[in-house]
Amino acid sequence: MLVLGESGTGKEPVARRLHFASARIAGPFVAVNCKAFAESVLESELFGHERGAFIGAVTEHAGCFGRADAGTLFLDEIGEVNDAFQAKLLRVLQDGELLRVGGSRPRRVDVRVVAATNRDLASDVGAGRFRQDLFYRLSVIPIRLPPLRERREDVLPLARHFLAELARDSGRPLRLDGAAEKRLIEHDWPGNARELRNVLERATVLARGEALGAEDLPLEPAARGSAAAATGLPEPDGTLQQHLERTAAERIRAALATSGGRRTEAAACLGVDRATLFRWMRRLGL
Repeated sequence: MLVLGESGTGKEPVARRLHFASARIAGPFVAVNCKAFAESVLESELFGHERGAFIGAVTEHAGCFGRADAGTLFLDEIGEVNDAFQAKLLRVLQDGELLRVGGSRPRRVDVRVVAATNRDLASDVGAGRFRQDLFYRLSVIPIRLPPLRERREDVLPLARHFLAELARDSGRPLRLDGAAEKRLIEHDWPGNARELRNVLERATVLARGEALGAEDLPLEPAARGSAAAATGLPEPDGTLQQHLERTAAERIRAALATSGGRRTEAAACLGVDRATLFRWMRRLGL
């Protein structure tokens, strides 16, 4: 099974939903980002290795396929793996057997593989960057996730869902006012659902009250670059993320100064709980 979509569209949540709605619900769900491993260790991490297979292999290692036996293995960023690994993965999918690094006999595995990518794999096949036979094996049931800008009717339900989670974590009620909702709907969301959650998380720290307004949402303005120059506006000082982090750091430092360094009081002043304040202080190096 192959899940296709831009970064941040929710490919892993879809894979999880497929697992928990299937007959494999009693089995494990194992998620792995193929891009997170160096090529030299990818095979060992996914297929496992035997004791003594290489220096440092003091015990045997089941690998992700072994841990996902009788369940589902989610392989994110599948378009980033090299040709050699593609060939070995195809063999596992076809035969239901794998050979651990340093092993001499194949091992049977019962794993449903759900792969995902934000690349155009069909184009990669045509360019020779991805094996055609593996592409056909994975894409028997392709699922395409449209970007958030193409399903604006989902923006507010998602925002309310994320805001409910953030309210629970911060220990205070949170809601969006009408202007904030309008601004969320109008934004193009290049980072999709991941960007939406990040924006709301930052807004809960920057906002003073329980109602989040449009001014609390750290969103890029519609006009950037040459458009800004054409209107005579100054170019932004650094990236949006850098600006937001500077603002958050200033607010936290001011709250700490006002409270005499007492973090519980500073958290109350900021309208968040101690855990949220500590998390932001660690993120900002305060």
